[in-house]
Amino acid sequence: MNTILIGVVIYIIAQFSFGLLLSHRIKDEQDFILAGRKLGPLLGAFTVFATWFGAESVIGAAGNIYTNGLSGSSSDPFGYGLCLIAMGCFFAIPLWKRKYTTFGDFFRERYSNKVEKLFVLLVVPSSIFWAAAQIRAFGQIVSVISDVEVNLAIASAALLVTIYTMIGGMRVTAITDLVQGVLLIIGLFILFIFILNSAAGLDASLALIPPERIRLFESDISLLQSIEKWAVPICGATLAAESIARILATRSANTARFSAVSGGLLYITIGIIPLYIGLLGPELVAGLDDPEQIIPVLAKQHLSTFFYILFCGALVSAILSTVDSALLAAASLISHNVVVPLRSNITEAGKVTVARISVIGLGVIAYYFAVNAGGVYELIQTAVAFGTAGIFVVGTIGLFTSFGDQYSAFTGLFIGSAVWVAGEFVFSWETPYLFALVSAAIAYTLVAMIEHRLFRQLQV
Repeated sequence: MNTILIGVVIYIIAQFSFGLLLSHRIKDEQDFILAGRKLGPLLGAFTVFATWFGAESVIGAAGNIYTNGLSGSSSDPFGYGLCLIAMGCFFAIPLWKRKYTTFGDFFRERYSNKVEKLFVLLVVPSSIFWAAAQIRAFGQIVSVISDVEVNLAIASAALLVTIYTMIGGMRVTAITDLVQGVLLIIGLFILFIFILNSAAGLDASLALIPPERIRLFESDISLLQSIEKWAVPICGATLAAESIARILATRSANTARFSAVSGGLLYITIGIIPLYIGLLGPELVAGLDDPEQIIPVLAKQHLSTFFYILFCGALVSAILSTVDSALLAAASLISHNVVVPLRSNITEAGKVTVARISVIGLGVIAYYFAVNAGGVYELIQTAVAFGTAGIFVVGTIGLFTSFGDQYSAFTGLFIGSAVWVAGEFVFSWETPYLFALVSAAIAYTLVAMIEHRLFRQLQV
């Protein structure tokens, strides 16, 4: 085993040890899912940042920009950063004040148990795809630093991150997110400095980038397609279960808003580094067979052994934080909103056990998708788009108005998902997500009007 791999293994063991050390503090479901609702501004901001700034922000975005230029990845960092800011400005306080355990509780309280179950059915696959993307990126890193075959590396990554998630819960995750976020920022800045030095400075490196690679909007696509590219990350991720869990875990409404806005601003700021490296990549390493390895390859070329170990540890930090969040959010929905209600006398220890078993099952499924997907960026796009059009429409209307009831919500969720799946996989529409948003809104409105008329007739 080479020195670099040994260093990363030691880092992972340290992470696991810390998780085991703190895991005994998990006394009940609230501790495991929401860290006892005690996160302050610093932990809140960094756990929001670390939840989203993962493999797709570093490995996936840089690889896609390497291939397609800046226009190939408008979602990272701008789209996802804006979605977190929008979450903080408009949704954080109303959600926090309702004291939910999961976002599924909102759909049960506002609409019905059936709507809650449909919401879970739509959200869990999205979280699985998200976790699969992180696991795949983890495997890419291990493959680069150890020459292990990629699929074997992905299998090892799946096992590690599943165990890590099962042990810690939100309490451990929030604390490690602070450490992991700082390490990731340091690691990216170190790599950025070394790359700039190898390119003779910022001005010289900018001169190497062809102008056509710096266009944010593609000139050969329609306006609707451009809107689609921005709508997917912003609408698709604003009401994501992962970020809402972090908001609900903070200690006050103002802390919830601060955490989301600060996490979004930090996301955009730090996300510019892999963006720039992706733009510069073809001038530094031409003809990569796998563009998603551009950052690991450059790190291996330009960093000393010590700094390379630090950088790989930083990437591992980002991935552990994000996959932990995705698996924990999905497992929480399955356990709290589906399994636990079926057992009226279940103990708090039993609730935690159910959540941990759910993590294991989801980890196995995520591994399958990680091995069989075309790439990290593909997984992320699927995760963000699947089912989220209806969730955004129904969640926004339900949170801020009293318009509509369970049938309008059920219809909006179902139609939003069905239209996106049909447009993406059956008819290959250019803008399936926009069609899904509009269809969900129309379906919700029409059924809500029918509900309202029937209610008035019953009153008469």
